[in-house]
Amino acid sequence: MTSLRRFLLTLFPPPRKPVTWRAGISLAVFAVLFAGTVIGLELSHTLLFSRPAAFGLSIFAGWLWWLHVAGYAGLPAVRGEVALWTRLLLFALMVMVLAEPRAVRTRDVVSTMYLVDVSDSIRHDSVDAATKYVIDSVEKKPKNDEAGLLIFGKTPAVELPPRVSFPYEARNSQVSGGATNIEQALSLAAAMLPDDNQSKLVVISDGVQTEGNLSRVLDDLKSRGISVDVLPVDYSYDKEVWLERLDLPQQVKLGETYEAAMVLSSLNEGQGKLTLRENGQTIAEQNIKYQPGKNRYTVPLALRSAGYYEYTATIEVDRTEDSLPQNNTVLGYIFVEGEGKVLLVTDPAGKVDDWQPLVKTLEEAERSVEVISAFDFPSETPALMPYDAIIFCNVPYDAFGIDQLNGLKEAVYNVGVGFMMIGGKNSFGAGGWHRTVVEEILPVTMDISNKKVLPKGALAIILHTCEFADGNTWAKRISKQAIKVLSAQDEVGMLAYDFQNGEDWLFELTPAGEYEKLVPLIEGAQIGDMPSFQSTMEMGLAGLKKSDAATKHMIIISDGDPSPPTPMLMQDFVDAKISVSTVAVYPHGGVEQQSLQTIANITGGRYYFVNENPEVLPAIFIKESKTLKRSMVQNKTIAPQLGFPSPVMKGITGVPKLHGYVLTNAKPAPAMTILNAPPEAEDPGQQDPILVVWQHGLGKTAAFTSDLSPNWAADWQSWEHYQAFVKQLITDISRVRKQGSLRLSSYTNGGEAVIVVEDFHSEEQFLEVNAKLNGPGGKSESVRLKQVAPRRYQANVPLWGHGRYHVSSTGKGGDRDETAFGGFIVPYSPEYLRFRSNRQTLSDIASRTGGRVLSGTVAEDTQSKAERVPKRTSRPIFDWFLMALAILLPLDVAVRRIQLDWSAIWQTLTWRKRAPTTATMGTLLDRKAQVQSALQARKEERPMPPPKPTTSTSKPRPQWPKPEAAAKPPEAPPPTPGGAMSTTERLLKLKKQREDEPKE
Repeated sequence: MTSLRRFLLTLFPPPRKPVTWRAGISLAVFAVLFAGTVIGLELSHTLLFSRPAAFGLSIFAGWLWWLHVAGYAGLPAVRGEVALWTRLLLFALMVMVLAEPRAVRTRDVVSTMYLVDVSDSIRHDSVDAATKYVIDSVEKKPKNDEAGLLIFGKTPAVELPPRVSFPYEARNSQVSGGATNIEQALSLAAAMLPDDNQSKLVVISDGVQTEGNLSRVLDDLKSRGISVDVLPVDYSYDKEVWLERLDLPQQVKLGETYEAAMVLSSLNEGQGKLTLRENGQTIAEQNIKYQPGKNRYTVPLALRSAGYYEYTATIEVDRTEDSLPQNNTVLGYIFVEGEGKVLLVTDPAGKVDDWQPLVKTLEEAERSVEVISAFDFPSETPALMPYDAIIFCNVPYDAFGIDQLNGLKEAVYNVGVGFMMIGGKNSFGAGGWHRTVVEEILPVTMDISNKKVLPKGALAIILHTCEFADGNTWAKRISKQAIKVLSAQDEVGMLAYDFQNGEDWLFELTPAGEYEKLVPLIEGAQIGDMPSFQSTMEMGLAGLKKSDAATKHMIIISDGDPSPPTPMLMQDFVDAKISVSTVAVYPHGGVEQQSLQTIANITGGRYYFVNENPEVLPAIFIKESKTLKRSMVQNKTIAPQLGFPSPVMKGITGVPKLHGYVLTNAKPAPAMTILNAPPEAEDPGQQDPILVVWQHGLGKTAAFTSDLSPNWAADWQSWEHYQAFVKQLITDISRVRKQGSLRLSSYTNGGEAVIVVEDFHSEEQFLEVNAKLNGPGGKSESVRLKQVAPRRYQANVPLWGHGRYHVSSTGKGGDRDETAFGGFIVPYSPEYLRFRSNRQTLSDIASRTGGRVLSGTVAEDTQSKAERVPKRTSRPIFDWFLMALAILLPLDVAVRRIQLDWSAIWQTLTWRKRAPTTATMGTLLDRKAQVQSALQARKEERPMPPPKPTTSTSKPRPQWPKPEAAAKPPEAPPPTPGGAMSTTERLLKLKKQREDEPKE
């Protein structure tokens, strides 16, 4: 108990003077003010405190108050009161800091994102009406509210982010309409809404969702307080005819007769003409009558030769009996395996000498050769299955479409078709193949940053593409394609006119190797209507001049509407040797075309005109970008050296000279370099590859960086081993055909693909069967097949769009490892099988998020708006309170430790002078003695507590003599002979006397 009492006395020492109720007024006032301030800040939504439990520490304010009123501050009354309130304020701030204060911001602004469905199931007139509704609604919004626009189909795209102004003129984004994914659209739109504002979404759709799951995103929107209003697009087709599928035999033999079955469905009875085409040629045509529901029609097929056969079935009916013509065509194909051939692909603009000698040599080597132009190259993998090897002979990248090259990649990797690229001025990096799918399958890379002989190039692109349909979408697409063509060390920059920032760089000259960093900048660009070429061309010229690139070029794509640059600026481009190529897209008239053409002519660039087909724009930009790549072509004579031993060089000990090649870099192992260029004198460790091969998936690919024509390989035409070299090279990369026991069939069932593999091996055994389904958009799905019957394996895979699907399967078991191939075509989007809207889905969206079902009348929907609720957000302001504490802490110390002489301050402020003092040092010493006597008397009136007993080992403290209570001041020393002593002398003498006194 004694210890507890001692502890309590330590915390709350007894007062040195009586404490009355008046002393508690300060504490009561502080408590009322503190509580009122905190509650007032919370109720007025000025501040909120994340940890209100911290205010329980306020009880310690009573302890601070007790130490003060108990007399332990030792300060006069007024000064003590100031010190008390300073410390209480400091304590209050500390408690508020521990409660984690946050500043509350209240904004009465509503941000609305309009989501317009542009999928294939929505008619164009409905999309136009939805767009008009959005524009009319935005016009009636309050001045400070924000509005944005998003369109969606299979994928969403943001046309305009939420902003006060709404500068919408035409749709610029391009999305796939092959499906409807409302979930993705809601997620992206919600991400665009600012957290500081009240948020709302408005969905204009038919409610027919073919992809995605709405449940998850609706719960998220509700938790964020984002309501979704819906405007249904109603339609119902009571007359519709469509072809469901085309059934073709999965396995065929030459000379036998088969059937093609066409399944037609209709909502009503009617009549029409049914046509079946084989590889584009009509093989059957008949007038039919159909009934409501499903109708089946068959046509006999007789296949007389091996190859790839594609069939197209079409139903033609009266337009009044059919609402959606898009679902009136179905496709399918049959592949009949036969003798493998070599497919040689040529440049449509090339010379016959580039490939004719090679074709002659292959035919002499008893290989079947088919020559086609790059424009005729198939875009689907099954069409390439009849070929054992494919050769690109000096063909540029811009001669192909992306679907064609994706089909080639699948044929090599999954089917095992061989592939070789032969060099020339339009091949490899010089032909724009850098960063393409073909570069992925080749054993060389076009990135030659370590080649000292290759100078760097710089390209500036100016975009003004907003005034034609999907202009900005095309601008972003072609810009990315142009950058891909450049080498990693080449520099590229883009300029455009932005709605907010005016003419400016989207990004300044940057190495093209940073492509991944540049893509988000391109996608996020808001390209506007540029008023003049002057500013952007000046900025582009300045940037190009700063670059240390050896080759510099500029590309402008525009309708020619901006004001032309001054002649002085054109002369600056000429003096700097920077060419400018221009692309006129949908120009308004002759003046605009003339302006762009003049820019190109003066600066030494090229002029292009595009008015109806924007599809050619990527090819134009790629062609222009390739102007920086010509330095890759090495026009010099070399004697190739043998490298890695290979069957290609069987019986060959040396090769003739070559008179040129294209610079590349061989990829690391397993790529094998068979022929090398001799090393350079300045860099003996660097050898350029001439012939490189490697295995890529199931196929083998080769890169011959020189050519096999009379151009660079003139000495090879008369070489005795030329035919043997070509034959052995083609044989090495060609597909090896194996007779397997697996048969694959695939077909569609609703929204799924059904893959069936059957085993016809002589011995029955369990196999582990896996399949890979490749389809539209470069997407692929891998699945393991389950055994559903003896020797039969099956799997179902969800489809993700319309287009061509290719299936490759592998079966492993024991010593067997076999492959089988197949595929199918989904002819049209599932959107074209929806004949009525789905209001129920939209109603569910509105009810689950607290939204409304709109009427479609702007005036009515605007009047019935729900009451606005200001949005409150908070942010931490911990640092501001810390600054206040940092200011109050030294103030608290100053109040308690610093004594101010107010009279002296007053005299200083009023410019008053003190009277001269006559006090001497002796007088001051007398005064000091009097003060000491008074202090001693006060101590005797209040005796100190008795000292604690000490142990025998402790040393006693020295006892100093106590001065007498009525000590007299020391007498002044006698005057020294010879005159009066100075004050300093008297002080020194007094000091000496005290030092000489004996110590007790």
